[in-house]
Amino acid sequence: VYGLTRKTKFACDFGLKGQIQDAAGSSMHNIAEGFDSETNPEFVRFLRYAKRSCTEVQSELYVALDQQYITNNEFQDVYDHAGRTRAAIRGFIKYLLTYKQGQQKKINPER
Repeated sequence: VYGLTRKTKFACDFGLKGQIQDAAGSSMHNIAEGFDSETNPEFVRFLRYAKRSCTEVQSELYVALDQQYITNNEFQDVYDHAGRTRAAIRGFIKYLLTYKQGQQKKINPER
């Protein structure tokens, strides 16, 4: 995302540039914040935020394409990457939700 937003036309659209960068960063930050959660349900909550941020990146890509800030190939590459990331997050959420209460473990144990 950051590489795309450095392109001249895209770089001049401060609003869209900020929105797509924030969405991409939000996905990563929510995964990190959720990883430090004490419980799986709390972790899942943050993962859902991260998944939504991937969808937001995809939405902003349509605007960038419509404005001709990016090529069709650039659009497809980043769109697909966001989709794969969203699918991986969805799979991880499903995995975490299959834990039974008694089997639940703290994901980030103190060392």
